[in-house]
Amino acid sequence: MLTDKNQNEINEKRIIDSIRCLAIDMIDKAESGHPGIALGAAPIIYTLYAKHLRIDPTNPNYFNRDRFVLSAGHASALLYATLFMAGYDLTLDDLKAFRQIDSKTPGHPEINTTPGVDATTGPLGQGFAMAVGMAMAEANLRSRYNKGKKNLIDFNTYVLCSDGDLMEGISYEAASLAGTLKLNKLIALYDSNSVCLDGKTSDTFTENIAMRFVALGWNVITVDDGDSYELVNKAIAEAKTSTDKPTLIEIKTTIGKDSQLEGTNKVHGTPLTKEDITNIKEKLNIRNIPFTVSQNACDDFQSLINARCHNLSAEFSKNLKELSEEQQEELAYFMNPDKKIDIKEFIYNPPENLKEAPRDTSHKILNSEVLNIPYVLGGSADLASSNRTYIDEGGNFSNNDYLGRNILYGVREHAMGAITNGLALCGFRPFASTFLSFSDYLRPALRMSALMNLAPIYIFTHDSISVGEDGPTHQPVEQLLSLRSIPNMDVFRPADANEVIGAYRTIFAKSSNPAVIALSKNKLPILELTKANEVENGGYILYEPEKKANGIIIATGEEVHSALEIAYRLKTKGFEIRVVSMPNLERFLNQTPEYIEEVLPVEIRKIVIEAGSKYCWSKLIFNDKYLITLDKFGASGKKEDVYKKFGFDLDALEEKIENLLK
Repeated sequence: MLTDKNQNEINEKRIIDSIRCLAIDMIDKAESGHPGIALGAAPIIYTLYAKHLRIDPTNPNYFNRDRFVLSAGHASALLYATLFMAGYDLTLDDLKAFRQIDSKTPGHPEINTTPGVDATTGPLGQGFAMAVGMAMAEANLRSRYNKGKKNLIDFNTYVLCSDGDLMEGISYEAASLAGTLKLNKLIALYDSNSVCLDGKTSDTFTENIAMRFVALGWNVITVDDGDSYELVNKAIAEAKTSTDKPTLIEIKTTIGKDSQLEGTNKVHGTPLTKEDITNIKEKLNIRNIPFTVSQNACDDFQSLINARCHNLSAEFSKNLKELSEEQQEELAYFMNPDKKIDIKEFIYNPPENLKEAPRDTSHKILNSEVLNIPYVLGGSADLASSNRTYIDEGGNFSNNDYLGRNILYGVREHAMGAITNGLALCGFRPFASTFLSFSDYLRPALRMSALMNLAPIYIFTHDSISVGEDGPTHQPVEQLLSLRSIPNMDVFRPADANEVIGAYRTIFAKSSNPAVIALSKNKLPILELTKANEVENGGYILYEPEKKANGIIIATGEEVHSALEIAYRLKTKGFEIRVVSMPNLERFLNQTPEYIEEVLPVEIRKIVIEAGSKYCWSKLIFNDKYLITLDKFGASGKKEDVYKKFGFDLDALEEKIENLLK
């Protein structure tokens, strides 16, 4: 451990300048990247790592580490240079491979690719909101596991954000909720350089950010000279003393500092000239040989980190063993990437009339299973009573009770999606909910869920034109197509209570990708033919006629009930119709060719019924006339009248299918 005298002898400016020069070497070799923020914000990231972040570079994922989210993901070269010098498992060869295929140093930070990266970032504002989710996770875990045990969980969450991050609406939504929840262990470092890609922020971004955040319930600290690591250090130290508010530290910096283009938008995302790099290194007294790093500077940086952090992960492991056996098992789940939950024993009590809205079945599952699972929590964007996602005895997550299971997001869909990702990054299995037509508000966050291989559950209700009177703004048409097109996203549209149970079982049994469950709001018959255990296959034979089938109807969700009725009607006219329920199209397409052929034999004519976009079905149906789908916006009216208007009433369906099969 360093003595005070040793620390005083360390040349901190040299470490900062070494980080700067490593970053611009990476950008120069890659011939792409963002030198402006690397030169301007290096003192911020150095100070955070050297003086404040509680981390273990040799064990980068130890659970009680402080989290750092680079919301300004375009500063990746700055982050990688810092991680290398801080002693993480990166080599100079890794830095030289910046932005190259399959390297450990991709163009924007990616979890599970670069050691020390806590979140995948790049789309501006996403990282800021994920950091709010991480701070919420810490507050919950601290409340749960620090009872009778001092500071087992007590990590801070830091986020480095840019002008661009704070222009994005998602950051406003997330900051508003963070202030409401009094997340005092959340600290945002705002790289305020007054420049964006297209020019000066004075052209587009003139509000008083400090006053905005004060109004949102945050502390605000201003550092007028972002090149002074002493002032940055003092500000972070002050922020850590907050007991009832998150803190924004606005740090005035100069984009592209010391370059010929400093202070201009031209240095934001364009590599520097060789001449400019030479001049910068000469000014900073750094050897002008690419990727030449002072070993003394690396040693000094690492010694500053080790002086604070050398036994943190070992101490956490020791404290963990002092928990009860039950609590150790619980907390082990949060630290285990294989987050599978078994709800096969779920006991379902159907209503006496055997009719139930799928959203109500979902409510029963959440209320029976989630109460007993501490790592599942979530909420709705001010629609819990409509989405039926409220956990009745779970309490509300609030600044008075961080153990509440219901997160009241307010009307903040976009932030809800990214906050859900932040919770998932800290080991939770969270859920988030709104109407299916409003899933578009979450789509960037949904994409990030899939990209990071996280496993949140998105519960979207009011899943088709059967919404009725609320009209086309609330009637989803293209949303299922949009969601099914996201790689690594599981999309379920169950037909009734049995398939809802099967969908949840399948979702909870997997741990490596997000899932959407699209639910009808309408009371639907609970069919004897539907099978919960078949949902994991994506599609299955729901009804088989007595004689050889001469047609197959494929349907999803509420339309499965129509498909069955049509099959029964056409039987009286001599047609033998097989009905296939397809609660998860992509899962079905990933089954073996033998299974697909068994369910959908090539030689039998197939017709799809789904009140949504036809473009989902091109891998199964090659002639549009066999697609009874919807590619126009809906209309306001009674469900029956809307169905009739768009040809989804039973009489119209029967006539069309009969004509197709003749």
